[in-house]
Amino acid sequence: MARRKKYFVYLNAPLTMSFVLICVTALLLDFITNGKSTVLLFSTYGSSWLSPMTYIRLFCHIFGHGGVQHLISNMLYILLLGPILEEKYHDRLITVVFTTAVVTGIIHNILQPHVMLLGASGVVFAFILLASITGKEKGIPITLILVALLWLGQEIYNGILSADNISQITHIIGGISGAALGMIFKDR
Repeated sequence: MARRKKYFVYLNAPLTMSFVLICVTALLLDFITNGKSTVLLFSTYGSSWLSPMTYIRLFCHIFGHGGVQHLISNMLYILLLGPILEEKYHDRLITVVFTTAVVTGIIHNILQPHVMLLGASGVVFAFILLASITGKEKGIPITLILVALLWLGQEIYNGILSADNISQITHIIGGISGAALGMIFKDR
């Protein structure tokens, strides 16, 4: 008599799932508080550098989203790329997430202090470029060069020709953060 394999559900990417759950919770809080929690915690904008909340928002703006569609489009990429990167980079992936959050938040607050920034797009683009670096060889993979050229070209094109509420600078800085940290991780 052949034994049947048992299949079960397991948590394969705790950082990724935690990130998604925090983002979903932030959006639920946004609905419950009529947007007040997002302004207070889950977005960043020009405010006094003497205020402790400014620094908290530099980390937490990546969890806030402008609606269900914004959340879903970012979480699809996070759920797709996160487990692969978490397997490869383990505990270093949290460094990518929070470095990207702080760097994009600071640059945004300096360049556009009167505009509120929220969402995980910078982290998504960090993950995209980090994923294209993944490999065993030292040096710069051709996939990184191609992804960076196509993606940067698209972001620059969109930044110049479209009038939307999307922060292309955040995408670009996020991608640069992911690529730079990936190269640092690769050299170690």
